[in-house]
Amino acid sequence: MLDAFRLDGRVALVTGAARGLGRAIAAGLAEAGADVAVLDRLEAEETAREISASGRRAQKLRFDLREATAAQAEKIVAECVRELGRLDILVNNAGVIRRAPALEFSEQDWEDVLSVNLTSVFYLSQAAARHFVAAGRGGKIINLASVLSYQGGITVPSYAASKSGVANLTRALANEWAGRGINVNALAPSYYTTELTADLRDDPERSEALLARIPAGRWGEPEDLKGAAVFLASDAAAYVHGTILPVDGGWLGR
Repeated sequence: MLDAFRLDGRVALVTGAARGLGRAIAAGLAEAGADVAVLDRLEAEETAREISASGRRAQKLRFDLREATAAQAEKIVAECVRELGRLDILVNNAGVIRRAPALEFSEQDWEDVLSVNLTSVFYLSQAAARHFVAAGRGGKIINLASVLSYQGGITVPSYAASKSGVANLTRALANEWAGRGINVNALAPSYYTTELTADLRDDPERSEALLARIPAGRWGEPEDLKGAAVFLASDAAAYVHGTILPVDGGWLGR
């Protein structure tokens, strides 16, 4: 049974992989046997080095998903396939957040967040699925939703909207592509020790209130996502379609 979780011979593409959750997911997939293309607008040398240390191949891709288009997505998938020979797993992890009261929220902050968090997810999923269908092997798409796919949050209107969109886009694509051998699912983290939560962790009042709400009693660490990501990327999840899997320390059960 353990062999069903192995990813040997497969190639994954992870967006937003230079740090945080994306870096941990990329490392976890490599530890399970996958070669990994790591995409970020920042330098992802440390992530690539970590993948290589697992004995797997790493490819670095530099793209800014704030400029997400269908053409950009096709180029990303083509570059990954050209360098690593194939594509079997797409992890749409890249994400940004902007915090401000809704009455003061700027047009640029709205557009940047929706472009990275939602528009790029659709276009990359579309491009990857076209490759999967053409290759005739099926494939895995893992999106990063959030506990704010279920809740509205505070002063994060574009982030909440985008993550709700990711959850329903995941279900919609699963409905269309499950019969083609493509598994589309999502992970829903809660509050993790990443750059996106730095402001919250630096605010004693907000930090205390959030920790009091998490039954596990601690912030999530990026490594906490590795197992769930490997599961959804593997044959062990062959009959899992359209699922939003919380990895939240119990946040949603509270």
